[in-house]
Amino acid sequence: MQVAVCGPRDCTPEDRADAHRVGELLAQLGVVTICGGGTGVMAAVAAGVRTHGGVVVGVRPNGSRDGANDDLSVTIMTNMGDARNAIIVWSADAVIAVGGSWGTLSEVALAMGRGDVPVISLGGWRILGPDGEPVPGIHYVDTAEEAVRLATGPADAARRQEI
Repeated sequence: MQVAVCGPRDCTPEDRADAHRVGELLAQLGVVTICGGGTGVMAAVAAGVRTHGGVVVGVRPNGSRDGANDDLSVTIMTNMGDARNAIIVWSADAVIAVGGSWGTLSEVALAMGRGDVPVISLGGWRILGPDGEPVPGIHYVDTAEEAVRLATGPADAARRQEI
């Protein structure tokens, strides 16, 4: 299983802590984590994954490893700018957004457009439809544990009991 974790490069301390915990939990479940490979939420999730010996793939917007964080297991250089967000989202079996920024919002929108993956928002923007109600399909959660449970689904329930 592969889970994308998206979030702002300029994040809050709470977002950083949430992303680190998400990374730890995903690594403990043996899930491959995909992120943008930069700073902020991306660096925090990568650090969390690596502290538990997991695999984290960074999909970079430029054509070099410049700006890639040191905790990545694999770095993919796309030279596609923000279009790399589509690669991150389409490579995932679930998407967890931690915090909020315009780039994160684009990743949530791309994931929702797929229609076939769980999209989870942890501490992020509440996206409202024209009726003022939350857009259906996005799971809003308050903890890293809830986010990972929804992202990994029932198949990993037994392993979650162990961590």
